[in-house]
Amino acid sequence: MSNSLPTLVFLHGFLESSEIWDDFLRDFPTRYRTLQPNLPGYGPEPQVSSDYSFEAAADYVQTQLKEEGVHQVLLVGHSMGGYVALAFAEKFPAQVAGLCLFHSSALPDLEEDQERRQRNRKFLEEHGVAAFTEEFLKPQFSAAHRESMEHHVEMLQRIGAAVPLETALGSMEAMARRPDRRPVLEKATYPVLFIAGKDDKAVPLEKTHEESLLPDHSTVLWLANVGHVGFLERPTDTRKAIEGFAELVFGKQVPH
Repeated sequence: MSNSLPTLVFLHGFLESSEIWDDFLRDFPTRYRTLQPNLPGYGPEPQVSSDYSFEAAADYVQTQLKEEGVHQVLLVGHSMGGYVALAFAEKFPAQVAGLCLFHSSALPDLEEDQERRQRNRKFLEEHGVAAFTEEFLKPQFSAAHRESMEHHVEMLQRIGAAVPLETALGSMEAMARRPDRRPVLEKATYPVLFIAGKDDKAVPLEKTHEESLLPDHSTVLWLANVGHVGFLERPTDTRKAIEGFAELVFGKQVPH
């Protein structure tokens, strides 16, 4: 596929892999190129990493882009993938054509978040990743969908259970230590799209609203009856939003 096509990079979240985007991107317009890397320590053959920081993950993504011969990209980050996207935008701003925070935030952990992560870390160490995914995943869906989307829950549990314990703990530590990246949004010279679920317990609406006021140009898609996984809960609406955003970002570059 031509490297001259406008490129979107889809970054998965905590205890996920690039597989979460497979169905979502199946019918994505062919006038765009899409990349969906597995972050360090994730994927079908995970390589244990010595550094799970989001800065290191941003360097990894940059290396992948170099190998693919791609310069400017639209970054789409789900949850923890958004933290990586923000770290990338901080390190390589000239390479960012647009940024989509998909149930994600530029804010650092609050004290209560840190306490929750400590409890989660203890649970992971005592019971393992598979047991943790059973506790962790279902509440990510809106109560409106938890029963009807049981197969999606099972898919995420299968992907999550395959993540090495070291990766899970390393990512959790990185989330706890991440800095306040609101300045990235304030300095953004590119458009920013926020996708927010009204039932998202992980990224409350107040956070998204506050952050959406920071960039020079931002759009927010608010979704009712959606928790933390809108790409599964409302795939058509969220895909349309990203397609429309890509057209805004790349404009006349797009060959119709």
